[in-house]
Amino acid sequence: MSRSSTLNRRAFLTVALAAGTAVTFTADMALAAGTKAKPVMLNAFIRIDADNRVTIGSKNPEIGQGIRTMLPMLIAEELDVDWSQVTVEPTLANEALYGPQSAGGSRSTPVNWMPMRQVGAAARQMLLQAAAKAWSVEAASLTTASGQIHHKASGRSAPYSAFIDQAAAQPSPSLASVPLKAASDFKIIGQSIPGVDTPAVVKGKAVFGIDVSLPGMVYAAIELCPVFGGTLASMDEAATKALPGIIAIVPLNSGLIPSGPNDAVAIVADSWWTANKARQTLKAQWKTDGLTGFSTAGYEQAAAALHKGAAQKDLVKIGDATGAMASAAKTVSARYSYPFIAHATLEPQNCTALFSDGKIEIWAPSQTPASGGKMVGQALGLAPDAITVHITKAGGGFGRRLMNDYMVQVAQIAKALPGRPVKLIYNRADDMQHGFYRPAGWHQFEAGLDANGAIVALKDHFVTPSDKGWPVRAGDMNPAEFPAKFVANVMFSQSMVPTNMPTGYLRAPTSNAMAFVFQGFLDEVAEAGGMDLPELMRRTMGAARAVPLYDRGPVFDTGRARGVIDKVCAMAGWTGRTKSAEGKGRGFGFYFSHSGYFAEIVDITVTQGTRIKVEKVYVAGDIGSQIINPMHAEQQVQGAIIDGLAQAIAGQKIQQVDGAVTQKNFGDFPLLRIDAAPAQIEVAFVKTDVPPTGLGEPALPPVIPALANAIYAATGKRLRDLPLRLGA
Repeated sequence: MSRSSTLNRRAFLTVALAAGTAVTFTADMALAAGTKAKPVMLNAFIRIDADNRVTIGSKNPEIGQGIRTMLPMLIAEELDVDWSQVTVEPTLANEALYGPQSAGGSRSTPVNWMPMRQVGAAARQMLLQAAAKAWSVEAASLTTASGQIHHKASGRSAPYSAFIDQAAAQPSPSLASVPLKAASDFKIIGQSIPGVDTPAVVKGKAVFGIDVSLPGMVYAAIELCPVFGGTLASMDEAATKALPGIIAIVPLNSGLIPSGPNDAVAIVADSWWTANKARQTLKAQWKTDGLTGFSTAGYEQAAAALHKGAAQKDLVKIGDATGAMASAAKTVSARYSYPFIAHATLEPQNCTALFSDGKIEIWAPSQTPASGGKMVGQALGLAPDAITVHITKAGGGFGRRLMNDYMVQVAQIAKALPGRPVKLIYNRADDMQHGFYRPAGWHQFEAGLDANGAIVALKDHFVTPSDKGWPVRAGDMNPAEFPAKFVANVMFSQSMVPTNMPTGYLRAPTSNAMAFVFQGFLDEVAEAGGMDLPELMRRTMGAARAVPLYDRGPVFDTGRARGVIDKVCAMAGWTGRTKSAEGKGRGFGFYFSHSGYFAEIVDITVTQGTRIKVEKVYVAGDIGSQIINPMHAEQQVQGAIIDGLAQAIAGQKIQQVDGAVTQKNFGDFPLLRIDAAPAQIEVAFVKTDVPPTGLGEPALPPVIPALANAIYAATGKRLRDLPLRLGA
């Protein structure tokens, strides 16, 4: 088994000496006041107090997905304690001890489903062995429940805390062989449990990255080159230094360009307000030669020109698509596009650092804290043991906080001011204009149908942004995009448009765009073939079977796909492509991504000719055999739907002029307002006999084409470009 789903046994079960000092998960967590006896660590994740309270370390970044609650639920289930006994604390970033620590790609559940259960089961086994030795009985004769050990034959019972010293001294059991509960015995897994941080969030007491406060802390604002790839040419800092409260001005490398030249300047002051206002006086000149010619209008013109000619590269060729198209009974063609968009996290990028005695301590709202720590080490020339990373809550991630540029930036500032904690905060314009954007894309489709409406040929000429001759990050296309594996003649090809825009992974990366264009076009194909999209999907997929998408990697299970399609159609009472009432429309979308199968139906009303009101969204998803925390699962789906609708109709589009982004705030890059959100999002899960998979990504992609298809049903107008606009 790969490292991604296992932990080193010794690290995983490292224990503290029973009589040692107080042990905590984070370097700054003190022993609770009034505790008479010191707690004992049974392994790297579990601490038991003398009063039988159990503290469980939660290792992955919490970005709103509920992972800080879910991972400890897995441990507590196999440890066999009541959730009411449990306190959750975040751990430090330490992958050698805790295994992979990241929030991205909907990987937290599949990566941790077995290891976290095993750590709970291993600790339970250690406690059983300790009790068996203390009572001179066989461990197999003992049972557990609610943090208690029972010996039925003698009638003895005792809490776990009675055996913690002896249990900590037990040899580490083999993780692969510890017995795990049957699903029928679960008491915590499958229950709706509120987030452990929810009370603090509601009261405004939760510590997000932006809330970190340290004694003697100073504050930094950052001025970045407005044109991507530009560097600092010169700076007249005299007027800025003369302002009251200014502590330092630090040129630095933002991480957006290769190390060496500086492309940013940090202003450090006694308050962030002072630092941010002082930017107005900073006379920085930027070198932007050859970078100001990039623009949104230029990309769109270039893509249109490329679609008129032959593609630059073939991505996949199956059969003879050109020949089959020529002999098809009917052909359909359409051009689709989607723009660059920003992550637009509510909490802007921020990070806090303290550099002292050749070591650095960082408080980071990062989705990949270990990776960020490595980047800091490379930037500052520090060894791994000189870097400590505290994982703070993040006010949204959506992929933006995978990049860790803010960690590298604050580390450079902190090194320039040793001994003084420094908090770096982006303002909203910084965050909007200096992100890693979801790439734009342009598709020219053509499909050939036989006399029965079946797809006999499919072409897509895909134009994507490029950097140095390669598709930008998240700008590539999966050559197995549905229905490529189910059509006899396929040609997917690619051309590229150079850009200087930094790009990155946005929630449901690539899928958030590909679902729109492919499912939108397939709805057109279905109509040309005399059927609706669900029926076209069923006929194209055929019998239930597992179809490999790559030589190695995920397979597409047509039975699971059909399961969610049939489920959502039943939920919504879908009756096919029927004439809707005036101004009413219903659309369908399906997508498989991040190991999850989702089908969705959107009901809308169009008023005043152009106003789109989403009335209800039906969602059916298959993410395996267990819904670990149904409350958070439903909330994740609802959030994904709202995110997808925002991309579709809120007006989200990042525009570039002269090499720089023009959007500055939510006024020109809006989120979905409450009056535009659906009145109801009905969610159902189809359980199948496979290990559970993640949920952050896969519910988002289908809602965008489902909405576009609903607009067509209501108005007869095909909207093929995001954001969707009637009357534009």
